[in-house]
Order: sequence, then structure tokens, then C-alpha cells
Amino acid sequence: MRYLLIMFFAANLIGCSTSYQNNDVTGLNFPTVSGENLEKTLVTIPQAFSGQPALLLVGYKQDAQFDIDRWLIGLDMTQTTVAVYEIPTIAGMFPRMFKTVIDNGMRAGIPKELWQGVITVYQDGERVQAFTGNTNPNNTRVLLLDKTGKIVYFYDRGFSVNALNELRLALNKEQVK
Repeated sequence: MRYLLIMFFAANLIGCSTSYQNNDVTGLNFPTVSGENLEKTLVTIPQAFSGQPALLLVGYKQDAQFDIDRWLIGLDMTQTTVAVYEIPTIAGMFPRMFKTVIDNGMRAGIPKELWQGVITVYQDGERVQAFTGNTNPNNTRVLLLDKTGKIVYFYDRGFSVNALNELRLALNKEQVK
């Protein structure tokens, strides 16, 4: 357990080593990146979600999980129906060297029935961080993709009820199309 905590600390320390200014990426296509879900299946984002809207909750540090959980609770409490994916995005060579340890740590804390929806991006982590920006890395990057991978809603300032309501409005527009 002590070794695992040291690895998480090191990943958090190095995971956001390059600072990128935050960008509003609404209207852009999500970049093609690869990750592996906790079931050890390779997933290409956004192609894996094409044909339906998908909500990506992108976290750059372990501390972003608190914000992700607030979004998940809000979505559940409002009975929002959308495919939701948690995307831990960890940049840098050091975290990639210990991806097995990091992923096993996540598996230990996440129920197995949710593993398919947790897709960790290592190799393309820097690319995703540069795309959205990583200022305030504890805040989740909330991205609603339309059925083609275009970002129709983006938010990166921490959970708020107003932001949740805006997301739900954007989702309703997508589901009517």
C-alpha cells in the first residue's frame, strides 16, 4: 500500500509537468487518442463512441476524482441519461513506466462493473492536456461529444449546478437530433 501511495504521488507530481493554458474547445473535434480501459481493452477515442453522444470526464490528477464524483452524483440525481466515461489522462514517461501499478490501484478502488467506462490515457496524455489546457488540474474537463466526436459542451471550472444544467440542455439538443 505504501508503494502504491508513492507511485500515485509521483504520477501526480510528474503527470502535469508541462503547463498549458486552458482552452475552450467547444465546437472542435476531440483529438484521436488511445487508452486502455480497466478491463485491459484498447480504446480509440472518440471513434469508440461514434453514433451516440458521449460524456467524457477527463482528469489530470488523482485529486480530480473528487470533482468527477460530484459530476457523477449530479448526473445520477438528475437522472441524466448519457454514456459517461472517466478518462484519467496522465502525461509523462514516468507514469507510463508504472501504468500497471497505477491501473491496479484504480481497479482496487472501482467496482468491476464500472471498469469498462474508465479509460486511462498515458501515451497521448500530453496531447489531451495541450488540447484542453491543464491549468487548475484538480478540475475535471467535462466534454460532451456529439455522435461524430465534435465537442458540443465543454466546462473546466469545477462542478456547479448551473454547469450541470447547461450540460443537460446541450445533451437534450443532441438527443433530439
